[in-house]
Amino acid sequence: MARLRSATATSAGGIVISSLGGRPALVAGLRRREGDRRRGTWTLPKGTPDPGETIEETAIREVQEETGLRVRILEPLSSISYVFVQSGVRIDKTVHYWLMEPVGGDLALHDHEFERVRWVTFEEAAHLLTFDSERSLVAAAAASLDGRSVGAAGSGPSAAFESEPTRP
Repeated sequence: MARLRSATATSAGGIVISSLGGRPALVAGLRRREGDRRRGTWTLPKGTPDPGETIEETAIREVQEETGLRVRILEPLSSISYVFVQSGVRIDKTVHYWLMEPVGGDLALHDHEFERVRWVTFEEAAHLLTFDSERSLVAAAAASLDGRSVGAAGSGPSAAFESEPTRP
């Protein structure tokens, strides 16, 4: 059996928080893979650095592109590392995350990478998010929020912030 080539990859993203009905909430997105319209993954926004970007700049840009929200970083969170194979190459990937809050924007402005973007409570995220590593990260973020006031007037979730796929 041939040995796989190896590569490393880095991404950055965030857990965007606000208040939903007086309870802490975060933004999650539904990502579908090309050719697979039945299944999808509910995940946190993240992406790859552009040349010359710091990892923090990447996180802010990617979260804005994928969610439609302008955000600011509140504090760093843990990183997630995992391995996958793509085109015959074993990729060791690390994703750096930050706790963020919205400062403007609208979920309806999310890009094509997510089919749907919405606010979910932390409790709902524990069941909705596809990957164990992201569910664990969200649980750790929730623990760090205990007792902290979340959300600012006008920047939190509302019916206008939920985005649905466009139907012909």
